[in-house]
Amino acid sequence: MKEMLDNRKYYLSEFSLFDGDRYITFNIVSVDSVREEITVAITNEGRVSVCSFPLYADSLDCLYFEYGLMCDKIAVDDFEHIGEGCNSCIR
Repeated sequence: MKEMLDNRKYYLSEFSLFDGDRYITFNIVSVDSVREEITVAITNEGRVSVCSFPLYADSLDCLYFEYGLMCDKIAVDDFEHIGEGCNSCIR
């Protein structure tokens, strides 16, 4: 597994998963490489929950976690950073 991950790089990065019915949105809250754990805020049908999941590494050393009944693999690198400099909008 990657030695150290920069939390600032991933903080609040977003990923959407279509489960066949609706989109579920994930936002990264923290990535702990020591505990090999990721914490995400999950928005599903207007409800928000914060959950932690074990981090796994595939054969290419890409980090992912598994979500849902089908254990969908969600890669950390698939998350997108949503807007840099949001504070610039505040006047």
